[in-house]
Amino acid sequence: MARIVVDVMPKPEILDPQGKAIANELPRIGLDRFAGVRQGKRFELTVDGEATEDVLAQAREAAEKLLSNPVIEDVVRVAVLDEEH
Repeated sequence: MARIVVDVMPKPEILDPQGKAIANELPRIGLDRFAGVRQGKRFELTVDGEATEDVLAQAREAAEKLLSNPVIEDVVRVAVLDEEH
């Protein structure tokens, strides 16, 4: 069994109020080394068997057509999840 990870982020020109709220809170808890935060979404797709190129292509299609809103989001990664991490 394999897992494919899909990461989706808001487009750079889209405001990210959740990311801004997190960025504002970090210094309050003593974490002041970060200049900004953008919050996105992560999906893990489980595959019976091996994650072949065909399966990855289907995952990319699912990411573009269903898992993201292309008006306000970019699919930034579709990859086989390393089982050791």
